[in-house]
Formats: sequence, structure tokens, C-alpha cells
Amino acid sequence: MKIKSNLEPLISGVSAAIVIGILAFLTLRTSAGVWLMFSFGATVFLVFALYNLETAQPKNIFWGHLVSVLVGIIFNETIGFSFYSLGLSVGAAVALMVYLKIMHPPAASNPIVVLFTDVSFEYILFPVIFGTIAIILMSIFINRIILKRKYPKKRDWLY
Repeated sequence: MKIKSNLEPLISGVSAAIVIGILAFLTLRTSAGVWLMFSFGATVFLVFALYNLETAQPKNIFWGHLVSVLVGIIFNETIGFSFYSLGLSVGAAVALMVYLKIMHPPAASNPIVVLFTDVSFEYILFPVIFGTIAIILMSIFINRIILKRKYPKKRDWLY
């Protein structure tokens, strides 16, 4: 089924709402932990509206979020909250994502979130690892199976 171009924005929006709604449900209504973080809103925009971009591919989603949150936590644990740790942590996260070829623009905001909310290493497991894996699996299912889109672009989608 080919999606009509005038329906594509609506379908992308509904798909994003479903994924964030599921993560929100898991976070707010179960004891499964925190599955949602602020930058995931921009991530689902990419996977449903701009799914062909390299920055929307699963490898970039997973590793981009993981690296940038790790950078934020390291800055939080060593330097703490300050104007220079906010700037330097975002700069370091961006540089690492570019250097490692795992560019995911929404992940650039993660060090700011980490420093403002004062989270620690357990934040890596929930929401980062489990949340990104859930987004990746749901976006593959919705894009490939339901919407018949070629997503992800490659089979080697996590490395």
C-alpha cells in the first residue's frame, strides 16, 4: 500500500503519537521503569517524517543517545552543573557523534537534560538503552510492516 502524499504527515504524526504514548504508558502506569526522555520526541519525528535520513537510522538513534547521555553523566559526576559544563558537554557529545559517525541531532540535547535533572549512571539503562531499543523496534515495525517503507535503509542497523 503506497501512502498518499497528503496523508503522509497525518500518518507520521499518528505513528509518533503511538510510540511516545506506549513509552509514556510504560513510564507512568507500570513499574517497568522510566522509558521516556525529552529528546525522544525529536527522535520519533525523524523516524516517521524523515526516515530516509542517515540520522534517523537505528544505529544513529541507539549509539547517538547512548554516547551523548554518557558524556552528560560524566560531566555531571566530575564537574557538576555549571554554564561551562553545559556547553562543554554538548560540544563533546556533538564532536563524538560526528567522529564516531553516529550523528543523531536529538541526542545533542541529552547532556543538558542529564545536567539539569542530575541523573546518574542508572539513567543509561532506563530510559536510554531500553527506550531507544523500544523506539527502534516499534519504528521498524510501523515503517516496514504497516507503512511498507524501506526502514531501516541497511540490514546492519545496529553497528
